[in-house]
Amino acid sequence: MSGERFALVAGGGTAGHLQPALAIAEALVDGGHPRGTIEFVGSERGQDRSALEGRGFPMTLLPGRGIVRSLHPRDLWANLVAVVGLVEAALRGFGVVRRARPRVVVSVGGYASLPASLASVVLRVPLVLVNVDAVPGAANRLFGRFARASAVGWEGNPLPRAVVTGTPVRPEIAAVDRSPEDRRRARRRLGLPEDRLTVAVFGGSLGARRINESVTGLARRWRDRTDRSIYHIVGRRDWERYGPGGSPASASPSTGAGLIEVLVPYEDRMDAVYSAADVVVCRAGAMSVAELAAAGVPSVLVPLPGAPGDHQTANARVLERAGAAVLLPDGDCDAEALDVTLDRMLADPAGLDAMGRAAASLGRKDAAAAGARVVEASARPPAGRGAS
Repeated sequence: MSGERFALVAGGGTAGHLQPALAIAEALVDGGHPRGTIEFVGSERGQDRSALEGRGFPMTLLPGRGIVRSLHPRDLWANLVAVVGLVEAALRGFGVVRRARPRVVVSVGGYASLPASLASVVLRVPLVLVNVDAVPGAANRLFGRFARASAVGWEGNPLPRAVVTGTPVRPEIAAVDRSPEDRRRARRRLGLPEDRLTVAVFGGSLGARRINESVTGLARRWRDRTDRSIYHIVGRRDWERYGPGGSPASASPSTGAGLIEVLVPYEDRMDAVYSAADVVVCRAGAMSVAELAAAGVPSVLVPLPGAPGDHQTANARVLERAGAAVLLPDGDCDAEALDVTLDRMLADPAGLDAMGRAAASLGRKDAAAAGARVVEASARPPAGRGAS
């Protein structure tokens, strides 16, 4: 389709890139920009197609894949193939920018952001970076010097011309109410007892093996506890190994006088999970950390080791410094460490309340609108109104 776009939103591949991108795009629509003037440039690999279909935004999906950070011979060959794909994607990216004539390119990071960002620099289209991790990703570090502005999730991000907008989260997460009545209601929704201290655990849609192993051991340690429950979102990849019987049909509370434990392979009612939990144990991905802040939930964060730029540790440090979370390194995470850490936290209701307030102080309910304002302020004027 030809014709001028207001914005090309480039990047994706993961929920951490796609969710903020979609939230900012929806905020631009709310601000009066027709959906047809906001085009997504994503990747044929990953979640982009399924996440974007049916939303009414034009989209172009580029071929190829990202570079693997490894010198293993198998990975070197894969990287050679990836470079060829990147060249093809770059050529198509230039074609998209030339055809769309956008007033601004918005890069949300990830492999698919590279071609459109490069084209925006060469063709002198204003570029805005969106970076929701506490440290910049590789693509945003590369193009930071050329961007008119960088909408970042947290204070201290070193990208040039950074504007702290917060990280957009889903509306249902932003609306979480952790009042006593809401907490009881959320626990009923999840099949949990209303009167027990509750720990919620998750590690992403696939699962986090270290966390799953540690929580399985923790449940054995707590098996005689009559005052606690665990809501364990195991993840689809790890369900066969850690789920009860390896079948979603087994995802029901354990019975008896001791610990109540609910295991599920996946959960799309995360608003209820955040409402129900006294403490969350999870990885420190950008969206998880942002959602914990928006919902005001105390947490134990176990950063993924080997994450690019160690960004998950940086994300966790943001909440830890504010007194909103305990950082537990992956190598130290086991059943005993979780037992000691959670015992200390759950035995201090006033401390948990303070942690929740500290987390909420970091969340921004208006993050999507704030990001959209940065995009609008950076865009060049419509054709015929002169140069900016």
